[in-house]
Parts: sequence; structure tokens; C-alpha cells
Amino acid sequence: MHHLKRLSLTSWIFVALVAGVVLGVAAPGFAKALAPVSNIFLRLIKSIVGPLLFGTLVAGIASAGELKTMGRIALKSIVYFEVATTIALAIGLAAVNILKPGAGLTLAGETGSPISGLARPASFNQVLEHAIPQNIFESLAQNDVLQMVIFFFLFGAACSAIGKKAEPVVTFANAVAEVMFRYTRYVMYLAPFGVGAAIAVTVGSKGVRVLLGLGKLVGSLYLAEAVFVVCVLGGALAIARVPFGRFFQAARQPFLIAFSTASSEAALPIALENMNLFGVPKHIVGFVLPTGYSFNLDGSTLYLALASIFVAQAAGVNMPISTQLTMMLTLMLMSKGVAAVPRASLVILAGALGSFHLPLEGITLILGVDALMDMCRTSVNMLGNCVATAVVARWEGVALEKASAAPELIPAEP
Repeated sequence: MHHLKRLSLTSWIFVALVAGVVLGVAAPGFAKALAPVSNIFLRLIKSIVGPLLFGTLVAGIASAGELKTMGRIALKSIVYFEVATTIALAIGLAAVNILKPGAGLTLAGETGSPISGLARPASFNQVLEHAIPQNIFESLAQNDVLQMVIFFFLFGAACSAIGKKAEPVVTFANAVAEVMFRYTRYVMYLAPFGVGAAIAVTVGSKGVRVLLGLGKLVGSLYLAEAVFVVCVLGGALAIARVPFGRFFQAARQPFLIAFSTASSEAALPIALENMNLFGVPKHIVGFVLPTGYSFNLDGSTLYLALASIFVAQAAGVNMPISTQLTMMLTLMLMSKGVAAVPRASLVILAGALGSFHLPLEGITLILGVDALMDMCRTSVNMLGNCVATAVVARWEGVALEKASAAPELIPAEP
């Protein structure tokens, strides 16, 4: 019993993951009834995002000094984001052409017919326009991360420019950040219950049988994402000389929460705290990590490349490499700001399929296993943004090896 009490939060989350899968298989009816437990946990987590971003971004940017510093960090972040997402597209394209998960499947129905329930994908101009907040309280109410980042970035820059007169505001922002980190710690006591319930609902609703029909698609995605994580993200950490062991400690909790809940928002607060404890300064982690939610969705980008060509294969459409590359460029542009679009990846996929005259019925085929693929792509999105934060910090000359390791969020026994 004493050993159970000493288990870390990460260990409890992993135990809850396994228990949720077993419960979903053994008692699917009861598992589906656990949805409110998962939803309550997610609602509590979402309540953290706005105030925490205010505290970390405003205090971090105000303490960073001149705006030129933040401009440099923004430029480095964009360069990294573009390189990472391009490689993710390439890996997804290679995987789907080598493994051919859509071969042998048949799609019926008219090409390009509409699928009910899917919103139209936003154009790049609409995404840019939407990124600018017209009412910060509306942005907070809707948990629009990109709008909050832009507003708090400018707010923090204004505080930095004013100097001493803004000190009370910066002190308040620092206090809000500290309070929200403690609030996060309290909410994380519920993480094993929320995570276990989320995975139980997924398995109970979809069943294990759904894996048999589309197992090759799911397997191809997981394999491609694993290659991306090991080769690209691992390579980025090695090139930037980020300490692997301590980075793993800092990133494992956000990764597990993102995987089990299929929600990037659920993992954001703990990722912000752990990367800050890992040694990344507030102004870098507060800017890079939330911004990556709109511009560095490596897992989703790889999925879009794989899923779009999968539909072409299932429809018996032979797409030359030149057309596939054109589709990848389209997906790269459409996927920016994807987090702000309802039913994110499926909406972007629908837009790409329509643009290239592929059957939208492919989406209904994918929907059966989308929950399983969503867990994978969301957790890789989260991990990719944690890596981006560490890499940009090292690029800025931050000596991460001198920082204290990120502790578990379950306090030690007195």
C-alpha cells in the first residue's frame, strides 16, 4: 500500500490508461456512461488556459526587455515551425505511398458530394483575420488560444515599453501565473480519473473491432508518427543539445494527457509549467508553446498527408507525385490556424479532398477510427511544441542543462 502511495502522477495516469482500455472492452455500456467524468476534467483544465497565458506571457515578455528580443524569438519559432511541418508532410506522404493502406478498399458515392455536419474550411486570409482579437473577453470565453497569445503579447510589450509605471501590472501578472500553476496542481489530482474515463469512453464507444477493418490505416499513422518523433523530434533535440532524460521527464505528463483525452488544451497548462520548470524562460515558453498550437501541428499535418492520399487509394484514383506534392502544399497552407476551426483536421481534410475532386465519402470511412488517430496526432502535436520550445530556448543561448528538473505535480508526502 505504501508503494501505491509513492507512485508518481505519471504512473497513475498510465495505470488509468490501461484500466480505461480494459473497462471499455469488458463493460462498454458502463464505460460510455463515464463521459461526464472526462468532460468535468476537461472543463476544469480549460478554465486554466486564459489566466495562465495572461500571467506567463505578460510577465515573461515584460521581463524580456525590448521588443526586438521577442521579434527574434518569433522569427526563430516560425523558421522551426515551417521546417518541422514540411518534414512531417514528407514523412506522411512517404508512409502512405510505401504502405498503401487504402489499397483494396472501395468507396461508393459521387465525387465531391457534401458531408453533413462538417463546417467549411477557413481560407488562409480568414485564419489571419480571425487571429486578431476584437474583444479579449470574448477570446477568453471561447478559449481562443491564438487570439489570446496575440493580445497578451502586445499587452506585455506595452508593459515593457512603459517601464516603471507598469510594474504593478507585471507584478499582478506574475502573481496570477503562480496562482494558476498551483491551481493546475490541484486540478491534476483528478487527471487519472479524467484520463481513465476519456479512454474508456473512446474504447467503449468505438470498440476494438473497428481496428480490424481499418487497422492498416491506423497502423500506418502510428508508425509514421513514431518515425517522425524518433528521427525528427529526437534529431532536433540532439542538434540543439537538449538533455534527453530531463526533457522526457518534463514532456511525459503533457504527452500522456494529450494522448488519452485527444485534447491539446487539456495538456497545455501542465506543458507550460513543466517546460518552465525544465529551464525555458517564461517569455519563450509563453510565446512558442501556445503559438505552436496554430502553426506547428506536426502530428495533424502528417495525418492530413496520409489521410488524403489514403482516400485517393481507396477510391482507386492514381495520383502522380506532382499532384501529390501540389496537394501537400495546399494542406500546408490550409492547416495553419487549424486549431481555431471546428472539427479541425477533418474540416481541413474535407477542403483538400474537394479541391482535388476526391470522394468526400472517404471522411465517413475514416470517422470510424478517427478517435484512435486523433489521440496519436494530438499527442505528437503536443510533443512537437514542447520540442520547439526547448529548441528555440537553446537557439537563444539558454543553458537548459543548468536548470532544475521538472518535478512530478503530486506533492511529496509530509
